[in-house]
Amino acid sequence: MAKILVTGGCGYIGSHTIVDLIAHGYEVICADNLSYGSTQRLDGIEAITGKKVKNYPINLADKRATEVIFNEHPDLAGIIHFAAFMSVPESVEQPLRYFENNLNSLINVLHFAQVHGIHNFVFSSSCSVYGQPDVLPVTEVTPRKEAESPYARTKQIGEDIIQDFAKAYPQHRAALLRYFNPIGAHPSGQLGEYATFKPNNLAPLITDTALGKRNSLKVFGNQYPTRDGTCVRDYIHVCDIAHAHTLALKHLLEAKNSPAVEVFNLGSGTGATVLEVLTAFETATGVKLNWEYAPPRPGDVVAVYADRTKATQQLGWEPKYSLSEMMNTAWQWALHLNNNLGGR
Repeated sequence: MAKILVTGGCGYIGSHTIVDLIAHGYEVICADNLSYGSTQRLDGIEAITGKKVKNYPINLADKRATEVIFNEHPDLAGIIHFAAFMSVPESVEQPLRYFENNLNSLINVLHFAQVHGIHNFVFSSSCSVYGQPDVLPVTEVTPRKEAESPYARTKQIGEDIIQDFAKAYPQHRAALLRYFNPIGAHPSGQLGEYATFKPNNLAPLITDTALGKRNSLKVFGNQYPTRDGTCVRDYIHVCDIAHAHTLALKHLLEAKNSPAVEVFNLGSGTGATVLEVLTAFETATGVKLNWEYAPPRPGDVVAVYADRTKATQQLGWEPKYSLSEMMNTAWQWALHLNNNLGGR
């Protein structure tokens, strides 16, 4: 049983990935300082898998603290690196905080991967590295444009750091997973997205509004050159995203990657407008939403969605969940939180 370090494993995507890794026979340890994650997700992982996952609540931007994990686990076979701050609006307001955290944590983890001979590295990247593409859908060879936010720039720089790292240390292999807009929750109802820390993602904003915790949902911008004037994004169920990480890790462990660092888009392959997502929620749940238009947000691109052909052909990855199922699982999770965990 290969042992894997998942950084940011108490976060939304990280926790679902841990569940998927355990389901496919891996042993997992976690590193998450809980600045955005929650220990309740560790409880959810245990409820689903029957496995208790050890978490190191450290700041990976702290080199000495990071070293402890690697010294205690010399048998690590791979690393999946999620740990990062991830709010676009917050990154616009606090760019230095984002650069310091996101880049230093990545550098420290790569340093100890090299020192301890851990050759397989999966990086949580983002479609934000593409900026506003000239042509849609985007493929892995679509040129990266100027970043629209400091958050997106940290992902671009992170990818470049990994490319340079692999050139300097040829025994290392990496997969850069550029995923689009994760949404939904584990169908067990035990894991999902918490609407804590002033939520910016669409699903918790929708469900908070549906539960009456918000008077209305703000739709940022209605004058974009799209079919209904709202932004277009490629929404993908979080469990589909999680499974792609397991497949990418297996791809590296079996040394099937060529070149040493490979890029994969993770998206459904189609785009949905914000208004289409709201309609999908109302149709799936029977709950009407109160929403209103608001000015566009700084850092938001107009439209972006993926060509996922490469991930399907090389990793064998096929998304399973429809937009309606994404919204229904998000709603069931929100009801679970509201009824059992005080809403958070």
